[in-house]
Amino acid sequence: MALLIGATMTAPFTARSEVEATPPPLSSATSQFIELRPLVEAPALKLERIDGKMIGLRSLRGKVVLLSFWATWCPPCRRELPLLERLQQILGPRDFEVVAVSVDREGKSAVTAFLERASVTRLHPFLDPNRSVGVTNTENGTSPFVLYGMPISYVIDRQGRPVGYITGEVDWTADEGLAFLRHYIADER
Repeated sequence: MALLIGATMTAPFTARSEVEATPPPLSSATSQFIELRPLVEAPALKLERIDGKMIGLRSLRGKVVLLSFWATWCPPCRRELPLLERLQQILGPRDFEVVAVSVDREGKSAVTAFLERASVTRLHPFLDPNRSVGVTNTENGTSPFVLYGMPISYVIDRQGRPVGYITGEVDWTADEGLAFLRHYIADER
């Protein structure tokens, strides 16, 4: 009887810790979240914000980062960008940061005009017109952020390691998206 009780007590503990380590599912209409293994810290990349300020990706360590690549010519990206602005408001700046990177070749002029039309005023996008941060899978580069489709979002954990990505438009403000991101925010490792 003691063995049976011990076995019964051990099994739920093991299952619970495995569940806590696994993020909840996340999918878009066209894709699902793809985990990256092994976890490796992202290189020391510099990002140019639309106001001209340069931000080092490593300066965001300690926060969970949603690194989202988008473009003004991409209809799903245009629909997702206001959701990213709302997401930042919902999750706040203490433990989470949306880093929305435009890959428009026209740079600041195209992005500024789009932001005004879309009434996106609180999100401060970044610019990558030369695709030095987001690279296509046919380009050679040192960036780990490959643009397999548009939009594409990478989740970076508190230690600065890309944990995975998802292509396509995602409603990050829906229950599924929030639960997914809160899983990583709650992970203090």
